[in-house]
Amino acid sequence: MGFEYLTNVPPEQAKSEYLRKLLENGFSAQVETVPVRDSYGRITSRAVYAHLNAPHYAASAMDGIALHARDSFGATETTPVTLSADQFVVVDTGDPIPEGCDAVIMVEDLVQNDDGSVTIHAAAAPWQHIRQIGEDICAGEMILPSFMEITPAAIGAMIAGGVLELEVIRRPAVGVIPTGDEIIPPCADPKPGDILEFNSSIFSAMLKDRGADVKTYPIVPDRFEAIRDTLKKAVDECDMVILNAGSSAGRDDYSAAAVREVGEVLCHGIAIKPGKPAILGYRGEKPILGVPGYPVSGIIVIEEFLQPLIDAWYGRENDRGSRTRARLTRPVVSGLKYREYVRLRMGYVGDSLMASPLPRGSGVVSSFMKADGILEIPQGTEGYAAGEEVRVRLLRDRGQLKNTLLVIGSHDPLLDELSDLIHREDRRIFLSSAHVGSMGGVMAVRRGEAHAAGIHLLDTETGEYNRSYIKKYFPHGGVRLVRCVGRRQGLMLQKGNPLGIGSFADIAKAGVRYVNRQKGSGTRILTDYLCRKEGVDPDLVYGYEREELTHNAVAVQIASGSADAGMGIYSAAKLYDLDFLPICVEEYDLLIPEKVWNTGLVKQLIRTLKSEAFRERIKAMGGYTLDRPGEIIDVF
Repeated sequence: MGFEYLTNVPPEQAKSEYLRKLLENGFSAQVETVPVRDSYGRITSRAVYAHLNAPHYAASAMDGIALHARDSFGATETTPVTLSADQFVVVDTGDPIPEGCDAVIMVEDLVQNDDGSVTIHAAAAPWQHIRQIGEDICAGEMILPSFMEITPAAIGAMIAGGVLELEVIRRPAVGVIPTGDEIIPPCADPKPGDILEFNSSIFSAMLKDRGADVKTYPIVPDRFEAIRDTLKKAVDECDMVILNAGSSAGRDDYSAAAVREVGEVLCHGIAIKPGKPAILGYRGEKPILGVPGYPVSGIIVIEEFLQPLIDAWYGRENDRGSRTRARLTRPVVSGLKYREYVRLRMGYVGDSLMASPLPRGSGVVSSFMKADGILEIPQGTEGYAAGEEVRVRLLRDRGQLKNTLLVIGSHDPLLDELSDLIHREDRRIFLSSAHVGSMGGVMAVRRGEAHAAGIHLLDTETGEYNRSYIKKYFPHGGVRLVRCVGRRQGLMLQKGNPLGIGSFADIAKAGVRYVNRQKGSGTRILTDYLCRKEGVDPDLVYGYEREELTHNAVAVQIASGSADAGMGIYSAAKLYDLDFLPICVEEYDLLIPEKVWNTGLVKQLIRTLKSEAFRERIKAMGGYTLDRPGEIIDVF
């Protein structure tokens, strides 16, 4: 009668039962702290926040002269302005902006005069050609969420943000034990009957590629006590162990007995070919995998049963693609002289892969770190229109992109916290946000380009938020408005309020430097409304056309001293220790299309909004009110 294996379990059943048993016994990743410079390819164990602004000083973006913009006002082609040598400072790209200057004029736009003066033929706008403090990264912003792989760009972003070390998931230590009397170390002149031991080299490369540290033990002869003792030693020293050969039915196949002596056997024999003699064993939370001696069998067993355990350790999936087609959510304009590479945030909405262009500044390293794909614009092409399908190069797994929530619309730091909470709850799910303002979010939902949009649109006639806009742009329904938070909006002011700003109208006072949000954002709509209500002429507000894309970016300019006031939310003011003059409490809600309402991604979003973890994070940020987040608001 032939040898009978103890089990002949279907592979998927064996895999799921094995992982379940290990998890029940406490199988989980361990954490260690490493220097950021050595963190490439590691996985974050928790969210990483910036300690510094990047850049941390206002820097010239061009070679030329720095000046006070006011001194250039009135310059045109027909009425040039000449600046004396004491009205400007010569600067190179990257130089700090001198005290008293708030603009840079490129050297190409200057006419040099013999007496050291320069003549200009166009006025400089305040803050033109200046890299603002925090343009790339704002202190306190989340650089990386939990359980994310660290890329070269992320290393640059963390160092730029003042992060020098971080907690990462420790690489699992995998022990590989080669066994057999006929097995010898690799050599150039094996004798008849000698078998060169190369399986451990194959397995080691496979495991290192997956992110494991591998320890290969000396070859163990076919003696039960020697195999048992080496196996016990390896289990004590490692997180996972591969026992190579001896899992079959030969007279010297001691692996199954050794595993039972050291731990337990879940199954011996799996319904796969090759690889049937595999042993799935464990001691406590540590897996012990008995692998057949034939190389192909061993490779298949490791791919099917050990590599998924390493992936579970890291909480990841691996399905990397290369190039595919995607639809742009915004137009991309390019010059004709160059081939241009545009970084993209991407995700699937239904069956369509959407791509949102990220900032293209050469100094904005964070955009490359956040990128999911690259759009290459050929030389001689002016760009692509919104809604156009383009060919992109993927930087993330296609599976990850299919599990990515696309949130396009108004910026709020709570989106970063939502992203982290969602990914902590289900590591397969990611949240990607693009900050294009509330109206940009409404239009993205209308075009079917997003799973959700953050909006806080004030109806200046009724004082009501969001509802009238939804009725206007979605007259036939098809969307749901979900309650998120109330948030305190007001003027963020320099610490101590040195200019004594006591009301919104004071932004027009002489000497006050204002910094604004971009047109189309809910905060800008509110600011424009307050100007009309308070009788403030925007043309008389110095810096009213100076625009930033986020609340944190506005706060950074004030905290750094390059502006005195700006409209924003309390949590941003608190983060940068600014004074805050409250103006109103507004409704920040999420607009979600009906067609994605029942998807797993949106269901997880709603669960997270209703969770106690979200409530705790929002309270810690400050400046928010919570009134049944996650509930549907009656609009129609």
